[in-house]
Amino acid sequence: MTETAVLPLSLDELLTTTRSVRKRLDLDRPVPLEVVKECLEIALQAPSGSNRQHWHFVVVTDAEQRATIGEYYRRSFAAYAASPSYAGNSNPYADDPERAATQARVGDSASYLAEVMGRVPVLVIPCIDAGTEDLPAANQSGLWGSILPAAWSYMLAARARGLGSAWTTLHQRYESEIGELLGIPKTVHQAALLPTAYFTGETFKTARRQPLDEVLHVNGW
Repeated sequence: MTETAVLPLSLDELLTTTRSVRKRLDLDRPVPLEVVKECLEIALQAPSGSNRQHWHFVVVTDAEQRATIGEYYRRSFAAYAASPSYAGNSNPYADDPERAATQARVGDSASYLAEVMGRVPVLVIPCIDAGTEDLPAANQSGLWGSILPAAWSYMLAARARGLGSAWTTLHQRYESEIGELLGIPKTVHQAALLPTAYFTGETFKTARRQPLDEVLHVNGW
C-alpha cells in the first residue's frame, strides 16, 4: 500500500483540531480508496472489548448507493430538525453570546450536510457484529466501546491526511433499509456514518470548551 503524505501536525495539535467537518467537505474532489484504506489500517490498531475485534467497516463510493443513503439521511434529519434537541431550534447558551453563535453555526452546518450527504465522495459506516439480531440490553458501553475508538482513530488518521469527516448517527433511523441496500447482515449493527472528503481551506483550530474545573471531579462528584 502506497503511503499518503501526512500533515506536519504534533500529536496534541491532531487531537485538538480534529473537528466535525460539514460545510468544508470538498464534494468534487475524488478521494482515492487507497487513502481510506490507509486510515482504516490505523483504525484497526484501536482497542476492542476482550480483543475480539468484531468490527467491520463498510466503505461506500458508488454514486447511486451514496445518493440513496443521502436521501435516507435527509429524511431523518428533517425529523430531527423538528425536535427541540436540534441545535437550530434551541440554544442553551443564550447567556453566552460566543457559544450561542457557535451553536447556531453548528445547526446551520448540520442542515447543510443533510442536503449534500449523498454527494460526499466517500461514506464510511463502522459496524460491529453483536451476534444476535437484537442488541443486548446489558453492557451497551462494552458493545459500542469496541467500535467507537476505532472509528475515532479513523477520523484522526483522515485529518492527518487532509481529509475531513463528521460523526453522524441520524442514518440509524433507516438502519434496516441501509443495511439491506449494502447487504449488511442483520446481526451486524451500524455504529455511525462518517462522510469523508478532502477539506477546503487551510487548517482547523481548537474549539472553545468549558473550563476543565467545571467538569472535573476528583475522588467523587
